[in-house]
Amino acid sequence: MKFGFGKTLARALKSQKKFSRLLEKAFKAPGNKAKRARPTPRAAKPVLVETTAFGSNPGRLIMKTFVPAARLPKRPALVVVLHGCRQTPESLDGAAGFSRLAKERGFVLLYPEQRSANNSQRCFNWFRPSAVARDRGEVLSIRQMIEHACEKHRIDRSRIFVTGLSAGGAMTGALVANYPALFAGAAIIAGMPLGSARDAMSALRAMKSGATPPPGGWGRPVTEISSEIKQWPPIAIWQGMDDRTVNPANALACVAQWLEVQGIADRSGRAEEKPWGRLQSWRAADGLKLAFYSVRNMGHGLPIKTPDATSSRFSGDPYVIAAEISAPAELLRLWGLKRVGVVVSKTL
Repeated sequence: MKFGFGKTLARALKSQKKFSRLLEKAFKAPGNKAKRARPTPRAAKPVLVETTAFGSNPGRLIMKTFVPAARLPKRPALVVVLHGCRQTPESLDGAAGFSRLAKERGFVLLYPEQRSANNSQRCFNWFRPSAVARDRGEVLSIRQMIEHACEKHRIDRSRIFVTGLSAGGAMTGALVANYPALFAGAAIIAGMPLGSARDAMSALRAMKSGATPPPGGWGRPVTEISSEIKQWPPIAIWQGMDDRTVNPANALACVAQWLEVQGIADRSGRAEEKPWGRLQSWRAADGLKLAFYSVRNMGHGLPIKTPDATSSRFSGDPYVIAAEISAPAELLRLWGLKRVGVVVSKTL
């Protein structure tokens, strides 16, 4: 009797290697129109502290935090930042400056980190149903990190915010879908709509060509998870117009998803042309519900404003891009995380 196990295993390994090559190609350093200059001398980088015991951690993720030594109120806000593929919390923070903003504005910073053992390109597994199901996998690991941070640092639970880039952006959408009452605001940057893929290969196809709407429309994958929810946190969606890694059609799908979930008509939005691109916003009587930032001359990444948009001192991470608008600063303005003693308007 002959067994085909050896051939089956060989095919599986070959398929896994093919996927890794495709993913590496998809997330190669982007060719953005904004040039990245040579690094300039900078102050010592803040140390992100790893916490090893924060829960059962079914997703096998790493928890890292930054807590400012000064200017931290008794009940600080918490900002959760999810990195993209081929990034680390340190590379993203060093380029985007979230820890510097945490010092200035007195909030605690939480960075969940993916392990290469879970994903060879260090992407959060937003496309795996088991990773994004409520109280399972990676979303539960991140939920446990948030709970641990809240208890340890006496976080104001009415001021928990989450943002993510690329795979981190897609995971941000999954977190909001599963735990909407947990967050006071969220931002999906160059991400994917929930329900756009069920495995790695379909995820790559959707990223490249644009995701196909599921039966019942884009709102259905979210409402199936949280059918009883009527109130959702405000959501900002960001996309580079020249993104060649995540097709900009996916940002439109994200917009459609969260408009459907909140029962907001697309035509009720307001569009404005800005020096950096185009801003669309949708409001209700109680304030901003959804904002879509479409950034001109930008590829795949997170925009950071510099004095000269043709050069950047943020060259330590290829997915943090010089632009005429800064996503971190804009998000903190929307979320009301102002500098001590400074009143900031939330008007778009």
